[in-house]
This record gives sequence, C-alpha cells and structure tokens, in this order.
Amino acid sequence: MAEIRKREKREEYKIEKDVKKKNTKREVKVDTKKGDSKQKKTNVSKEKKSLWTKFRIFCHGVKSETLRVHWPSKKDMVKYSVATVVFIVFCSLFFYLIDVIFALVQSLFN
Repeated sequence: MAEIRKREKREEYKIEKDVKKKNTKREVKVDTKKGDSKQKKTNVSKEKKSLWTKFRIFCHGVKSETLRVHWPSKKDMVKYSVATVVFIVFCSLFFYLIDVIFALVQSLFN
C-alpha cells in the first residue's frame, strides 16, 4: 500500500513539473551577422499569478515535501539523543583533562 502511495506521489510530482514547463515561454533572438550565431537576448516570460495563488502553490509544495521526509521513530530518537549526550560528556571530559594537564605543566615551569 505504501509503495502505491509513493508511486502516486512521484507521478503527481512529475505532472506538476510538466505543467510548470509548459507555462514558461521562451523567446531567443540570435544574431546571424557574418556567420556569428551568438545569443543576443533571452526573454523568459511567465504568466502573472495573484498573491493568493502563489501562496497556495507554496503551501502545496511544503505539504508535499513534508510527506516525503523520512521521520525517525521514537526508538531511533532515543538512541540519537543518548549518543549525543554521551559524545558531549566525552568531549567535555577530554578538554577538561587537557586543561588540567596544561595548568599542571605551567605551574611546574613557573
């Protein structure tokens, strides 16, 4: 069932891309003097859309992106949190010991 939903989402995304490509009109003017075929101007004109329409498109995009995110389970989040806390404790102890050693060495030479 999940595979069918993923496939439908991919197809929907492809359709949205195709629609956006069709709405964009491009005009290219080419300078052909003396066999020189450089592009002089590239005008890209898009249809004017209202602010409300742009907002709806944005919200639809946000919704589709959040559906694609792989959210970790509670068990995974606990593992990641514990690993982060252990790493922070290890690093803080390491730098504390380095500081104590340098303070000891400095006190010996003074």
